[in-house]
Amino acid sequence: MEADLPTSTEEGEPAQAKRPAAVATVPFGAANATERAEPSLLSQIGHARLADFGCLHCAGDDVRPWGKASGKPRYRCVTCRKTFNPLTGTPLAGLHYPERWRDQAQALIDGETIAKAAKRCGVDYTTAFRWRHRFLMALARDKPARLSGIVEADETFILESFKGKRRGLPRAARKRGGKAGKRGLSAEQVPVMVARDRTGATIDAVLPRLDAASIAVAMGKAITGSAELCCDGGTAIKAFARRAKLRFHVLPAPGSPLPEEPDLHINNVNAYHGRLKEWLRRFHGVATANLPNYLGWRRTIEAFGTASDPKAWVMGAAGLGPYQQASR
Repeated sequence: MEADLPTSTEEGEPAQAKRPAAVATVPFGAANATERAEPSLLSQIGHARLADFGCLHCAGDDVRPWGKASGKPRYRCVTCRKTFNPLTGTPLAGLHYPERWRDQAQALIDGETIAKAAKRCGVDYTTAFRWRHRFLMALARDKPARLSGIVEADETFILESFKGKRRGLPRAARKRGGKAGKRGLSAEQVPVMVARDRTGATIDAVLPRLDAASIAVAMGKAITGSAELCCDGGTAIKAFARRAKLRFHVLPAPGSPLPEEPDLHINNVNAYHGRLKEWLRRFHGVATANLPNYLGWRRTIEAFGTASDPKAWVMGAAGLGPYQQASR
């Protein structure tokens, strides 16, 4: 995912023009305060991961503190005798400058472009791109295990994009996102399925094709027989519901529930589609290869809600996202 580095910023300017001249131009706080806070945050990540997984090598329960290395706490498993730190096995492993990760998290909260994130964090444009997708990798996988009660499901379509790809394009390149060559739905549109229950828990997936088999792979484990599915009557979603033996309701007029059944509608999931697409516009096109990360990004913004803060996002990037934290 990180191989396809963009050749220009989202604003359409060359990447070189956006690289900062100085390092750490906008620190999250005073340098000495950050140095004191970061080990504490890493320790919290370590303790949470130990509570969830035990030893990160053998899942053993007998793990002891084992000093520090490169400013990070280390632990040693008595069973397998291997050592590890709080970030071992996470997308953040191996990344430098942990004192700037809170700034990167704030850039994600604010939905900043890569160029603005690079300036905020005081790093190179390509580093900011790499950090963005390292932070989003774990969040893209952080989804609720189950949707319960009334579940709304509907598909939406996002324009296919090869943004960042320098050669081998199957068509002429578009500028700043561009638009489809054909009106309506076509092979240029990528199907995205979204399902939400009435608590706001959300599952989404980029589908290889819009059919029952693809929906089952993406959501079959989360939407089970105890759920009551509301959909718009599309062929694929109805076939999925029948195969999964779900109780489902086809809405004759989406947005206008029947007077005798006002709770059966897909207004929530359709509103989510609208918020997602409006939020994506700022990036002037998202590479289809990176689209799952952006779906996870938007899903995390909504899951954290008013509790969103840089510390929570750093923990989420280490595999302790909002749904993982809620299950602890």
